Amino acid sequence: MSETGTNDSDVDDPETTTINVRVTERQLAEIDAAWKEEGYTSRSEFLRHAIRDATEHPGASRDMLASIAAEEYAMRKGESEAVSRDEVVELIDDT
Repeated sequence: MSETGTNDSDVDDPETTTINVRVTERQLAEIDAAWKEEGYTSRSEFLRHAIRDATEHPGASRDMLASIAAEEYAMRKGESEAVSRDEVVELIDDT
């Protein structure tokens, strides 16, 4: 894998299509920090999951996302317990 977060196996997958997306330098830095911190193998893998979540769960409102972000912040400060990604998806699906 390269420093840019690309993975050669991404290119070999016949079911994927390459797209170009323009983001700010700040957004790119946030994306790079997030995929590494969350344990994804590449930037592409992280973005595919983000796109899938956005398209499969379009009902996730800004208020819901703000609530999730607040809970994440509380968890990092030790004021809340962690929940799995699957638990979050289940909560989203129930709304």
